[in-house]
Amino acid sequence: MRLQNKKVIALVSKDFEDLELWYPLLRLQEEGATVDLVGEQAGEEYPGKYGVPATADYSFEDIDPADYDGILVPGGWSPDKLRRYDSVIHMVRHMDENKKPIGQICHAGWVLISADILKGRQVTSTPGIKDDMVNAGAIWHDEAVVQDEHIVSARRPPDLPPYAKAFADLLAES
Repeated sequence: MRLQNKKVIALVSKDFEDLELWYPLLRLQEEGATVDLVGEQAGEEYPGKYGVPATADYSFEDIDPADYDGILVPGGWSPDKLRRYDSVIHMVRHMDENKKPIGQICHAGWVLISADILKGRQVTSTPGIKDDMVNAGAIWHDEAVVQDEHIVSARRPPDLPPYAKAFADLLAES
């Protein structure tokens, strides 16, 4: 239970990649972390790409990112929606400025691009947004998991085991 006193935001919106939300969330909970699902509306049920729903515990406006130790951004099509909310951008920037763990997988890099925190950072993502990541100033690698200080990134669902482990290890150290 090495993460017993840790609190993590897991962002959620319609069409998140089911495994990319649930796998790391459950892994962190297994180690004792509290993981709050945070979406546009508290209590709203958001369907995943493959139909597994997630109900937001809190709205973006209900939380203060200073109360949390890290943030997870799942992939799927939801990052294209999430990055349009100023409050989401504020959460990600807060985590970056305070060197708190940020986990992003697949298309989640779009949120970090919109938060303008990737210049000079070593990352990975789905190859489909490689150009977007590079154009935002990131140094992109085609590897399962890339960690640059407090940012942990992964490409796609097959990379979930090493991604979730890397994020949990980083969270334990923070």
